[in-house]
Amino acid sequence: MLTLTEFDDARQPMYDLVRRLFPLCRSITGDGVRETLRIVAEHIPLTVHEVPSGTKAFDWTVPREWNIRDAYVKNAQGDRVVDFRINNLHVVSYSVPVRKTMRLAELQPHLHSLPDQPDLIPYRTSYYEESWGFCLSHRLRQSLPDGEYEVVIDSTLSDGSLSYGECLLPGADEDEVLIYTHTCHPSLANDNLAGIAVCTFLARQLVPAKRRYTYRFVFGPGTIGSLAWLSRNADRATRIRHGLVAVLLGDAGGLRYKRSRAGDAEIDHAVQHALKQSGTTYDVEPFSPYGYDERQFGSPGFNLPVGRLTRSPNSGYPEYHTSADNLALIHLESLAGSLAVCARAVEILENNRRFVNTSPFGEPQLGRRGLYRKIGGESSAAREMAMLWTLNLSDGAHSLLEIAERAGLDFELIRRAADELMDAGLLTTV
Repeated sequence: MLTLTEFDDARQPMYDLVRRLFPLCRSITGDGVRETLRIVAEHIPLTVHEVPSGTKAFDWTVPREWNIRDAYVKNAQGDRVVDFRINNLHVVSYSVPVRKTMRLAELQPHLHSLPDQPDLIPYRTSYYEESWGFCLSHRLRQSLPDGEYEVVIDSTLSDGSLSYGECLLPGADEDEVLIYTHTCHPSLANDNLAGIAVCTFLARQLVPAKRRYTYRFVFGPGTIGSLAWLSRNADRATRIRHGLVAVLLGDAGGLRYKRSRAGDAEIDHAVQHALKQSGTTYDVEPFSPYGYDERQFGSPGFNLPVGRLTRSPNSGYPEYHTSADNLALIHLESLAGSLAVCARAVEILENNRRFVNTSPFGEPQLGRRGLYRKIGGESSAAREMAMLWTLNLSDGAHSLLEIAERAGLDFELIRRAADELMDAGLLTTV
């Protein structure tokens, strides 16, 4: 049996990982991503792959690599009124190099702010169209006096590569469980780093475990990363039996699961059962072709059984894609709870099997096999009900998870019942 129980012990180390990664300026390519993967590799075995600029990924093309050293807007007095060194959200990601002096009216079209959140810095990108810009609070933007400003973006946009990391944990079976999280956001704690932390520590707990499935954790940029991975691994994709995109897992919101494209895949039932048994608030929503990388894995050409687990959904919390998505937004309890549900879903997948009742004509006598407890009680009654349900539905067509859902019982109780019935010779595996 796969046992993953160190959720509370992992919450501080997960937060420490988030805090360490937070200052790095990530984008869909570049040294910030490589440094992020290097730090993740301190915790789990990780292979970093480089996909050259210009590589086709179906209808997309891997862009040129972007790196940035510094950026600022200086006023006439020489003060940095906008400073990349203070917050890397101040620069539109993928901004081309700029070094010029201009008046405020000329600069304004390149400034981005949030009138409805005047104290926050927005997060903006320009991945696939050459442009440049700065992000700043609306309050600061309104306070800028007319005059000349020195504008500098010390960046490079040149042929390089896209980096993604893979942690491959072989199991007894070549069938795979795919876990994907994105690595392309700069200093945003929940949208990016919480998912990286949870996936890192899920993989870390799986490393020493005896595994039925092969587990493939992929840490890559959103959209172009999953497309690049799929384009390079189309043959391996046929081995994916279950998959999960794990993102936005550190805020105080309740957990939210988005079903796979099929809507009734085993991963859908496993995660929903784990959520139900978690005792926490959760929601389940149907698949839609909008969101994160689940829409690439669930595109019609692949139609892989990949769902998505978040807390507050993308665009679903006021701090989303702003400077307020900082370390203060991360709750240690949320990180631990997210890890617990992911680990519980994995445990269900690992142990979900089909059996056949070897004594199907009538109810077998459990007492003479020592399967009834001598002293009754609620726990023994639940155990006996689990045995009866498992015997009744073990016809080769129902999995243990299906039995647990039909019976309204915890999967673990059904699994233990199946083990006892196997030991007593009343079940055989399909």
